[in-house]
Amino acid sequence: MARRKRISTAQPVLLSVADVAIMLGVCRTTVYQYLNHEGLPSILLRGVRRIHPDSLQEWLKSHEELTA
Repeated sequence: MARRKRISTAQPVLLSVADVAIMLGVCRTTVYQYLNHEGLPSILLRGVRRIHPDSLQEWLKSHEELTA
């Protein structure tokens, strides 16, 4: 009997710039602008930017309150 490959349903601990771009419906360049100019928190791991999902949610809430 062949083994069935399991598909993980776990959420990633950290999001890539591409992941955040898809979630927000913007391009990667826009996410980098948010990182560099709008204060979106991120972590640099071995030269790769990662964003914690909780930090993204907090940033979105604070950004929404500032512009509302």
